Amino acid sequence: MAKPKVATTSLCGCFGCHMSLLDIDDRILQLVELVDFDRSPINDIKEIEGQVDIGLIEGGCCNEENLKVLHEFRRHCKILISVGDCAINGGIPALRNMVPLEECYREAYLNGPTVVNPAGKVPDDPEIPLLLDKVYPCHEAVKIDYHLPGCPPSADTLWAALVALLNGKAPELPYELVKYD
Repeated sequence: MAKPKVATTSLCGCFGCHMSLLDIDDRILQLVELVDFDRSPINDIKEIEGQVDIGLIEGGCCNEENLKVLHEFRRHCKILISVGDCAINGGIPALRNMVPLEECYREAYLNGPTVVNPAGKVPDDPEIPLLLDKVYPCHEAVKIDYHLPGCPPSADTLWAALVALLNGKAPELPYELVKYD
């Protein structure tokens, strides 16, 4: 019998949620006995192949490429989990939502205190993904099945959620795993 497949990806965030997954320490050996990883930093696979049982998404959507990755990832995942505050509510990157996009461009490329841009031009190379009008949480773009809060959620939180799902149960996380005092 084939093992369940798990895949992960990161959008606009810091990769801290993936670090929490890696912080499950020696339990990672138990996890690789329980699942096969598809796209993940654990095996360095960059593209998702076929259907996966559980997908973990970290980061919000700040540009067109993030939206494309998120929609494709959703299509491949039976269960999709928003991991961390950036995926759930935009996190730190969403602080730019309070400033008009044109002002962000001016500060970043023209007027910032450390900017050296003699041409006075905002980059417009087609290889650079276009920024969205704001940073969006993942659930505003696709259906999300579960949310794991935190910045980042602890390794124990990720472990508990994965073990529950692998046992056919919905994650019911005790207060100790989701409190942030």
